[in-house]
Amino acid sequence: MLKRNLWKLSLSTLIVLWAVASLLPLQDQPFPDYIKSKASAERAEFTRLVDEAEARVAAGESPSVFVALKQLGKERKIDLAKHFPGIRFEGSLRNIERKNDILLNEMLRRSRSPLQLGLDLRGGVAFTLEVDEAAAASFGEHERREKLSKAIEILETRIDGLGVAEPIIRPVGDTRIEVQLPGVSTKDNPEVVDSVKKPARLDFRLVHPTASPQTSPVAPAGYERMALEQESPRGELLYEELYVKRLPEMTGAAIANAFARPDMYGKPEIILQFTSEGRSRFAEVTREIATLGRQTGIPGRLAIVLDGRLYSAPSVRDEIDSESAQITGSFSEREALNLANVLNNPLDLPLIIKEQYEVGPSLAADAITSAQKAFILSTALTAGFIIVFYTSGGLLAVIAMASNVLVILGVMASIGATLSMPGIAGVVLTIGMSVDSNILIFERMREEMKLGKSLPAALDAGFEKAFSAILDGNLTTLITAMIMVALGTGPVKGFGVTLAIGIFGTMFAALVISRFLLDWLINGVKIKSLKMFSILEGTRFDFLKYTRPAFILATSVVVIGAGAVVYKGKDVYGIDFTGGDQVVLAFGKKLELAQVRDVANRLGLEDINLSYTQAIGGDTEVLRVTTPFDQTAPLVEALQSAHPDAGLSPISETRIGPSVGAEIQRNALWAIFWSLLLILGYIAFRFEFGYGIGAVVSTVYDIVVTVGVFVLFGRQFNAAMVAAILLVAGYSINDTIVVFDRIREELRLNPGATLRDIINRSLNLTLSRTVITGGTTLITAIVLFVVTSGVVNDIAFTLLIGVLTGTFSSLFIASPVFYWWHKGDRKHVEKHHDIAPKYEWAGSSKASD
Repeated sequence: MLKRNLWKLSLSTLIVLWAVASLLPLQDQPFPDYIKSKASAERAEFTRLVDEAEARVAAGESPSVFVALKQLGKERKIDLAKHFPGIRFEGSLRNIERKNDILLNEMLRRSRSPLQLGLDLRGGVAFTLEVDEAAAASFGEHERREKLSKAIEILETRIDGLGVAEPIIRPVGDTRIEVQLPGVSTKDNPEVVDSVKKPARLDFRLVHPTASPQTSPVAPAGYERMALEQESPRGELLYEELYVKRLPEMTGAAIANAFARPDMYGKPEIILQFTSEGRSRFAEVTREIATLGRQTGIPGRLAIVLDGRLYSAPSVRDEIDSESAQITGSFSEREALNLANVLNNPLDLPLIIKEQYEVGPSLAADAITSAQKAFILSTALTAGFIIVFYTSGGLLAVIAMASNVLVILGVMASIGATLSMPGIAGVVLTIGMSVDSNILIFERMREEMKLGKSLPAALDAGFEKAFSAILDGNLTTLITAMIMVALGTGPVKGFGVTLAIGIFGTMFAALVISRFLLDWLINGVKIKSLKMFSILEGTRFDFLKYTRPAFILATSVVVIGAGAVVYKGKDVYGIDFTGGDQVVLAFGKKLELAQVRDVANRLGLEDINLSYTQAIGGDTEVLRVTTPFDQTAPLVEALQSAHPDAGLSPISETRIGPSVGAEIQRNALWAIFWSLLLILGYIAFRFEFGYGIGAVVSTVYDIVVTVGVFVLFGRQFNAAMVAAILLVAGYSINDTIVVFDRIREELRLNPGATLRDIINRSLNLTLSRTVITGGTTLITAIVLFVVTSGVVNDIAFTLLIGVLTGTFSSLFIASPVFYWWHKGDRKHVEKHHDIAPKYEWAGSSKASD
């Protein structure tokens, strides 16, 4: 047994150990303490240097020790790498500044916990950008609003390109944009702000063919003096001054795409891909330069200038009729990536930094604590539920489930994903899918044992027969996840990433870890029996008999829910979607966010955003309160009345735009549309078109009912609700696939049965699994709903509705739609794919209805 499963044991152990290692350290370590502890050469000297850097920070001369060490290294030409002989640098890098940047960035990365929490759980760093009035003076009011909206879209794309997960980007008033970044520190990475707000004007200009600052101190007419700094392959910094034409021969409008890659020496370079018009113009410009060079005997050069800085000036000896060109220069890998990102998304509206500040978690501490307790409690109850039903087999399933969660978190940490509430919703769905996979296996094993098979034979048959349902259920959910990653931004993308990772983890846990553990228990320990408690076995319900009243009930719920949405109109959207008023409050005594929320609730203001912020480098903390429009004044008065000792006083008030912008909403809708379309195609390919129709109709029903009931209970949509609705879609699809897989199997096993009998038999055979899986997920939803508040409570309430509607639709929507699509005729199904193979006892006869 061990020899047969050695690869499973080895692989499982290695992956789990890798996941644990990927999560360490669990918490961020203070950078000064960490870097001092890692210095292994001349430690006393380096400790004094760090102490000096800390003194600079204390004196307000530097925002952080990280920046201060960079400054000290630059000012004194100190090679910090000599204190860290264990850090290897590619090639013979001699530029001290570059080496120090690489070293400090690497040490900063190592000092942080690999798994970073989102803004809602931990907070982050924020900055406010303001339109440069001098540059925007020529624009009318309407044009300015349009450009501000366009700038927000560009910032979203740029920040997404930097790998920052789930940022908040929203307009503040008519001239400002607020950006909040989780897991990023502008104190330690101040250039992140510059890379986000760069206008990105790219020019291709001529270098004077004969004159240079070395030969002629006065610039020729129409030219200006520019400095070119480039790093040689040996790591030396080369400096050159050139006369560059003021007017460009062509601009960045000719660029279709830009991306960074290493050159032949391993140094970063940026590849520019031209449009068709750009390629033609570039060929014309280089032809003119090459012709002039042949006439003068001196090779001509073309300057590449970005935002007024000369990055490269390559020689041009021949016409270049190419689809691409390169920008080379003395910049780091991160600078190259940032430049490529900026070039792909040029801002035509200059922005200046107005303020930078640290922002606290958007969820109150008590809400986070209650959510943590709720997740622990619900997971424990789920584990207990499985162990009660499947005894020792259930215990092994729980071990596999725990391994799955560990692997998910390990992968998220390794790719730099941010864990937020929408991400945790993805983990919740993954746990449900992981449990469901084990339930499918156990239920199949139970059926095989009832047929008289031995426990080892039942194990093999159970995995074999459950495999297709596990595979199809996870792959259809993976389609949804990949579409979310491709089209989504913010919470949609965060949920999609977590879900995609979880699907692979679920497949691995079910088919490798669970299989190995059960094999060890049955064939290694050689247990005589595997006790399993059962419910709803041997039922013979005529589900299709109740289809008509079920559809009347379903239609009624849909109509009532849709009516509630139409009646409330824009009131169904919370401030994440509509924007609102934000007031900044000074205080003498710091209130808990839960206390502020209690006062707001008494005023009927349940949808508010709260956070404590502190200016970078400052020591004054303020409370930011965002409410629906025109509600800040009543709330401030109520807070002052309820907590007079807090000394609350307004500093400023402004109107802010939505954090869930039109693009996120649009992409979420497109994600749902394309997911449903691709699922239809996949199920039609793997099953048959009628199954796909049934799955899509039931999923749409679940989404519509969930939204309707959510609104009917007086709740408003917030940012996390986008992911919560997708959570319901994922659960619904997975539930439906299990039933369809059984229908397909029963059609093959019972060639003489009618389609109606096949569907009813399949629903009865999977009923136990449907109820147990629904029950375990329902436990999670109920615990979260009862224990938590705020955004977490909204997610829990959505999941609660989704479990009930998903179970209902898999029984009374998906299968009846499939039945009606084929007009209740088995032969109609068989015409579309090979359902009825030939059996020895059936001869060449064809199954009939």
